[in-house]
Amino acid sequence: MATAELTASDYIQHHLTNLTLGWLPDQGLVFAHNADEAAAMGFWALHVDSLLWSIGLGYLFLIGFRKVADNVTAGVPGKAQNFVEMIIDFVNENVRGSFSAKNDMVAPLALTIFAWVFLMNLMDLVPVDLIPWAFGQFMSLFGADPHHVFMRVVPTTDPNVTFGMALAVFFMVLYYSIKIKGVGGFVGELTLHPFGKFGIPANLILEGISLLSKPLSLSLRLFGNMYAGEMIFILVALMYGHNIVLSLGGGALQLAWAIFHILIITLQAFIFMVLTIVYLDMAHQTDH
Repeated sequence: MATAELTASDYIQHHLTNLTLGWLPDQGLVFAHNADEAAAMGFWALHVDSLLWSIGLGYLFLIGFRKVADNVTAGVPGKAQNFVEMIIDFVNENVRGSFSAKNDMVAPLALTIFAWVFLMNLMDLVPVDLIPWAFGQFMSLFGADPHHVFMRVVPTTDPNVTFGMALAVFFMVLYYSIKIKGVGGFVGELTLHPFGKFGIPANLILEGISLLSKPLSLSLRLFGNMYAGEMIFILVALMYGHNIVLSLGGGALQLAWAIFHILIITLQAFIFMVLTIVYLDMAHQTDH
C-alpha cells in the first residue's frame, strides 16, 4: 500500500529501484540510497535482490524436484509426483516436437528453464508492497530509513537477469554450432548464405543480425512483459488508501489482473523454453 510520505512518482520509483550494492567515489562500497546513486554505481554494481531471489528460487526448484525424485514410487503416485511427472512429460513433448538431433542435455535444460523462469515470474503475483515493506521494517531495526531500502522480488523484471539467461543460451548455441559443424562450417554458415560466395558482405550482415537477435529477443521479450505486468500492479496499488470506492476498485482490478497475469507468466516461461530448444536445434543442423 502506498505510504503517505511518498508521492505517486516517489512510490513508483521506489518500487522500480533495485537493492544495489556498488562503489561510490566519496563513500566506497555501499548500498544505494536512491535511484540516482544506483545509476552512478555503473556497470559493475550488483542488484542484490535480483541475485538473492533468482538463486533462491532456483534452489527451491532443485530441492523440490529432488525431494519428489527421492520419494518416487512405481505404485499409485502422490499429488506431488503426479505434478512433477506432468511437467516433465510436457517438457519432453516439446523437446521431441522441436529438437530433431540427439543431445541428452537439451531436455534437462528445457525443464530447468521452464520451471525456473516460471517461479521467478510467479513472484509478480505477491502483493507489490508486502515484501518491500517487511524488508524495510526489518532494516529499520538496524537504523536504516525504510524509504531508502529497496527490494524488488521479481527477478525477471531486471534486464540483467533476463540478459544473463539469454547470453547463457547464446553461448551454448555458439558452442554447439562450432562443435557440430566445425569452425569452417560455422563461418561458412555466416558468410555463404543466402547469396553464396559472391555476396559474403551481405551474407555476413544478414546472418550476423539473425544470430545476434537470438539473445536480444529472448531477453527483451521476457523482461518487457514482466516489467509491464509489474508496472500495472504498482499503478493499481496507488489506488488504495484514498477512499473506499477507489480501494474497492483497486482490489477488483488487482484480482482481475492477477488472474490474467497467471497466463502471462506461464506463457513467457514456455516461450523462453521453446525458443531455447529451437535455437539449439538450429545449432545442431548440418543440412546447409
